[in-house]
Amino acid sequence: MQKINSPSFFIGKSGDGLISFGSGQPDMSPPKEIYKIQAKYRGFKYGLVQGQENLRVMLAKEYPCAKADNFVITNGASEAMDLALRALYRPGAKVALPRPYYYSYPHNVRLARMTPVYYDLVKGKIDLGNFAKVIKGCRAVVINSPSNPTGTVQELDVLKKIEKLAQKLKVYIISDEVYKDLIYVRRNYLMEGQNVLTLNSFSKTFNMCGFRVGYVYAREKWLIDKIVEIKTHTAMNTNILAQDMAYEAMKVPKSFVKKQCQVWLSRRDFIYEGLKKLGLDLWKPEGAFYVFPKMRNPNKVVNDLYYKYKVIVYDGTWFGSPNRVRFSYALDLPKIKEGLRRVGEYMKKEYKKN
Repeated sequence: MQKINSPSFFIGKSGDGLISFGSGQPDMSPPKEIYKIQAKYRGFKYGLVQGQENLRVMLAKEYPCAKADNFVITNGASEAMDLALRALYRPGAKVALPRPYYYSYPHNVRLARMTPVYYDLVKGKIDLGNFAKVIKGCRAVVINSPSNPTGTVQELDVLKKIEKLAQKLKVYIISDEVYKDLIYVRRNYLMEGQNVLTLNSFSKTFNMCGFRVGYVYAREKWLIDKIVEIKTHTAMNTNILAQDMAYEAMKVPKSFVKKQCQVWLSRRDFIYEGLKKLGLDLWKPEGAFYVFPKMRNPNKVVNDLYYKYKVIVYDGTWFGSPNRVRFSYALDLPKIKEGLRRVGEYMKKEYKKN
């Protein structure tokens, strides 16, 4: 029996009676309109490294004063983060990350040959005093709102103060907004400034995780040029069929996203109340689709639930929180209900022994 010490163990696992609270991908289908182009689609040559122009033009309409040349289309937001960090590289540079963080962030920073430092969140929120101390001397800071894994949304006044502070200190802001359309408490706030790089993807908004279409939006031309140059020698163009499907997704009425957000909200309420009834300590998510309750010995919890109860959850240690476990509610209500039943059974029989 292999001990589970990494999220890579779970990625792509399904079936065999499993209930997965681990997957960070929507279980709902993409808009049906994106498939209509396939019958007549005949593209097969290399595409533009920066991304197909029609998609970049469409994206520019979503951002105030943006132009198509401000965007690079990437293989999901993961490549967007990788390219943004490598473009910002300076010898000996530090990059400030929130803690808890998305589990790839520290690896992304180290692979870009920089050093991660951390500003600790308080109940999922940024503490400005601590934040201001940590980012001094940093090359960049990552903001993730709504957050994976916490499900929290940062306050507007805090984000605006961060903009001013980062400009004053000449620190670049990498704003990871993959969950920007999945907010329950307010509309998304787009961070402003020449020093801001915005990362996003079509994965969460349009349920297109496997298509791997994301993007970087940068205000400074040198950054776009640097990102395109790096991408030329790594992945080259992003899948051109997937880009055209993403283009079609952007034509879908906004009601498509609003209806889905209502589904996420109902699931949020169900799993939050369910975990509270099991006696777990957690805050109520304001966006995305994760809950992050406190649990003792999370690695044992992860292994026990998987091997004994066929339930997947993620170890908070992977996210910088060794006293929590992440549950995704990207699965339908009957499965959430069954999963909570199994978790409840585990807690009665075994958890108290941890």
